Amino acid sequence: MKPDYKNWMPKGMVWTAFAATAVFLILFIVFGVSGLLKPGVLKTVLFIVFQLGTVSGAFVSVWMILMYRAFSYNGKRQMSRQIIEGTASYVTLPEGGKCLDVGCGSGALAIAVAKRNPKAEITGIDRWGKEYASFSRMLCENNAKTEGVSNAVFMSGNAVKLDFADETFDAVVSNYVYHNIPGDRQEYLLETLRTLKKGGTFALHDIFSKSKYGDMQAFIKKLRDMGYAKVRLIDTTNGMFMSRSESKWMALSGSALLTGKK
Repeated sequence: MKPDYKNWMPKGMVWTAFAATAVFLILFIVFGVSGLLKPGVLKTVLFIVFQLGTVSGAFVSVWMILMYRAFSYNGKRQMSRQIIEGTASYVTLPEGGKCLDVGCGSGALAIAVAKRNPKAEITGIDRWGKEYASFSRMLCENNAKTEGVSNAVFMSGNAVKLDFADETFDAVVSNYVYHNIPGDRQEYLLETLRTLKKGGTFALHDIFSKSKYGDMQAFIKKLRDMGYAKVRLIDTTNGMFMSRSESKWMALSGSALLTGKK
């Protein structure tokens, strides 16, 4: 039995795009092409609107299919697995150490860290929103059991306001989480780092583009001024996790790994 880490491009979203495209195509044929409506302004407008809807829907559907294939854990590309394993490789915990995975989703990153650190305790939190309805706490727990992992626990939590005291964890990790949350994302990073112990490490992978995060170089300087060491923003679109071209057509430009030590 294999774990089910789902897909970062949910199948439901793909089917919705196909369904919308099919609806636009039917409307285009019925109102724009057939003789149901007499030639005139209305028919011309509907022809253009439904044609654009069909073409746009087809483009989005193809893009989603390509994304689904790239992110599949069982497919050929397996980008998700590469990112998860690559991020987890930055975490080495002491015996009895604790790690927090913010936005654990299907449990993939928390489980990967747990497997690398069998004598440590990994906590995964997520709000498991309706937009990712197939992801759940039960899914995480089932995946951990399937992987033979007993040192990972999962619970509901809010990345914006973590229900943990300062300096609780020896490491904190996350993958593609904060850019999905509206607001000051640098503050969200600081909220996560608040829970990190002195001497603890962090490995946070996300789309750190200026449009989403602002000036990350200034943020890195801020962390260093606060006493954080070895802070780096590692570009993961240069072949580390994906190629530059992949990051562009997947809309993942700016993907990077923020690492360091408190």
